Amino acid sequence: MAFTDLNPDAAQLQTRIERFHVVRKDILRQVREVIVGQDEVIDQVLIALFVGGHCLLTGMPGTAKTLMVRTVADALGLVFRRIQFTPDLMPSDITGTDIIEEDTVTGHRKWTFVQGPIFGNIVLADEINRTPPKTQAALLEAMQERSCTVRGHVYQLPAPFFVLATQNPIELEGTYPLPEAQLDRFLFNSILDYLSPEDELKVVDLTTATRAPKIVPVTNAEELLGFQTLVRQVPIAETLARYVVNLVRATRHKSDNAPDFVKKYVSYGGSIRAAQFIVLAAKARALSRKRYHVSYEDITAVAVPVLRHRILLNFHAESERIDTDNILNRLIAVIPQPKG
Repeated sequence: MAFTDLNPDAAQLQTRIERFHVVRKDILRQVREVIVGQDEVIDQVLIALFVGGHCLLTGMPGTAKTLMVRTVADALGLVFRRIQFTPDLMPSDITGTDIIEEDTVTGHRKWTFVQGPIFGNIVLADEINRTPPKTQAALLEAMQERSCTVRGHVYQLPAPFFVLATQNPIELEGTYPLPEAQLDRFLFNSILDYLSPEDELKVVDLTTATRAPKIVPVTNAEELLGFQTLVRQVPIAETLARYVVNLVRATRHKSDNAPDFVKKYVSYGGSIRAAQFIVLAAKARALSRKRYHVSYEDITAVAVPVLRHRILLNFHAESERIDTDNILNRLIAVIPQPKG
């Protein structure tokens, strides 16, 4: 597809696209100096940033979840805030609170709002599932409306705004499962697995020497907002958009096109937000691979991490040890591919 088919000002559009690829390449280069392996997860984090979505990183302790987020934030040149979620963390510790200040001249007292760590461009919610649901809910408004309300006053958060949360598997001791309403606000649930023996050897070599890579910012907030607009301009064929809708609807056990295994194992399927996120993520993936339209491959590559935290399985699946990835991969295999 020619640039002139996308935008009348083809030269300007081409310049923006070339800049997008340069920035993405520079970010990847710096991240890979610190993070070994996990290429698929890094790609998903960058897609989330270029889409303007939030990302949930799930993995065992020691899989470099926190280090990955911090490295990406440093390369983007954005305001970075880290919140360590603990069982005694309160909502006001996240959003901020009003305090009473006294004017030393007049003696009058007034309420002053002190911003919490949520007022940043990239907020690392570290071990988000180690705090009770009451505190987890402090992020609900911020993740959806990009604002927070304290004592009836609404405060807008800086743009761009991302929540990159890490969590340990919920089976571990001292964790609280995230509520479905909050899970649905995450674009991806990315799984960090253990590295190969060769990659683990590289990690040992990197982390036990004196070498300390220096991360240099390669972009800024304004340019990143422009990239998010650019991603949304990537076209998608109606047949592919309809396929995405059919795929999401098939995850609901009451849907007419739901396969028998979905009706047997799934209690709740994906919402319309899942279809929106699949399309947006597929657009970002297509552009990052220097294609200017969404393909079937882009959709199937992002469908599982977009949907895996939106599917709630029943006791039949648990008793047979069937997980959401298994259901979703079977679903992609049986849903007819779009023609053309």
